[in-house]
Amino acid sequence: MSTRHGQGRVLALPLGPKLLTRLSKTRISPRREGAGNSDMRDKHQHRKGKQGGRRQGWRSNHVRGQGPGQGQGREASQDGAGGHQQAGGDAGEQVLLYGIHAVEAALANPKRTIGRLFLTDNAERRLQAAVAARGASPQAVSPKDLDRRLGGDTVHQGALLETMPLPEPDLEDLAELADTRPLIVLDQVTDPHNVGAILRSAAVFGAAGLVMTRRHSPPLDGTLAKSASGALELVPVALVPNLARAITDLKDLAFLVAGLDGEGETALEEVDWGQRVALVLGAEGKGLRQLTRENCDLLCRIQADGPLGSLNVSNAAAVALHFASYKRRGA
Repeated sequence: MSTRHGQGRVLALPLGPKLLTRLSKTRISPRREGAGNSDMRDKHQHRKGKQGGRRQGWRSNHVRGQGPGQGQGREASQDGAGGHQQAGGDAGEQVLLYGIHAVEAALANPKRTIGRLFLTDNAERRLQAAVAARGASPQAVSPKDLDRRLGGDTVHQGALLETMPLPEPDLEDLAELADTRPLIVLDQVTDPHNVGAILRSAAVFGAAGLVMTRRHSPPLDGTLAKSASGALELVPVALVPNLARAITDLKDLAFLVAGLDGEGETALEEVDWGQRVALVLGAEGKGLRQLTRENCDLLCRIQADGPLGSLNVSNAAAVALHFASYKRRGA
């Protein structure tokens, strides 16, 4: 056997009789360019199709949602232009809610459209009263059915509801609800766990509602709803196209717009909570954007004397909302 080496020289390599026999029996076929890649793509698509299959009685759905893993039976929301997250959805687009508290609150919300409801035996026992009150007819499933639908890492607690987006309030609606209750405004807070936790605190401490941009915000379903533990059904959420314009509109509606910032000159205790207040919180890490800071009436800070100087955005919201509630109740 010969092979080229170096500058065109040919070296002869000795071959044993056994190797010569095996080579003589080997049939070599010409390979078309790209054929191997095509075969691999076909096998990948075949496997993908098997994995995406549904057992009889399930229907494949294209829904908005940010689950625990993108591509696990659902597609994450994007605006199509730049791949950014987008809250809300089209009026006719399906939403998935999962988790005991999220589904229970949805069943109790007359504004929430109830589609197909899938429950395991255990979840059906826990939700028996809510299901009966709403007159829903759940379909029995196993935990593995829901794992296949939502992804194995999703903590669904045996409950899944197909529904539609809630009606969206506008800023005027929230202003009427506010009175002296604060309004939360989020400046590109994109983590659904944080937004869900903020909604939960807003429900506990009586905030009038939440405002966030339609883009650069997490979808109002799935992970966010479960993190909110039912608060998504209780706290109205207004989605706006432009935050700077929304802040101007809030000022026109007699809101004091206070940005929460670690470098703020005003202490949280010095804010007059007896009026309409819109409390603006920035994203984890980068905080309030410059334009947002400039548009606020004032920047306030949470005073603390511990060794750390900052809080997670959802924790900061909870502290501020608790203090506002404390002052509002005249304590």
